[in-house]
Amino acid sequence: MDDLPPYAGLLKLRTEVGADGSPLFVMPFHDDVVGRPMYLHGGAIAGLLEFAAYGTLRRALDGGAVTMKPITVTVNFMLGGRDRETYASAVVERLGRSVANVEAFAWQEDAKRPIASARINFLLER
Repeated sequence: MDDLPPYAGLLKLRTEVGADGSPLFVMPFHDDVVGRPMYLHGGAIAGLLEFAAYGTLRRALDGGAVTMKPITVTVNFMLGGRDRETYASAVVERLGRSVANVEAFAWQEDAKRPIASARINFLLER
């Protein structure tokens, strides 16, 4: 997951390993992710969710030569993201030969209180 694109650098994302061994994406609060004062911009949250989905799916594909193209992306904003670190992780709900369904969640202080979620369907070209 060290090969993140430039947008990840703008968001200042870093990757960690969650307690269960799954990838965890962390976005610190900084000037480039501010929406209204003291809140995260929705686009920054959506970007974080997208990186979590891509990273988790790439890991599930175990490094195989597969092109992943998003078909549909649905983001649900549940709470305003405040001025603190934001975390995201994802779960591959279905991994077929040509399609994968991934759900990602973003939270701040409590993983049981997500601030946003995303469902992304990917077309897989093997």
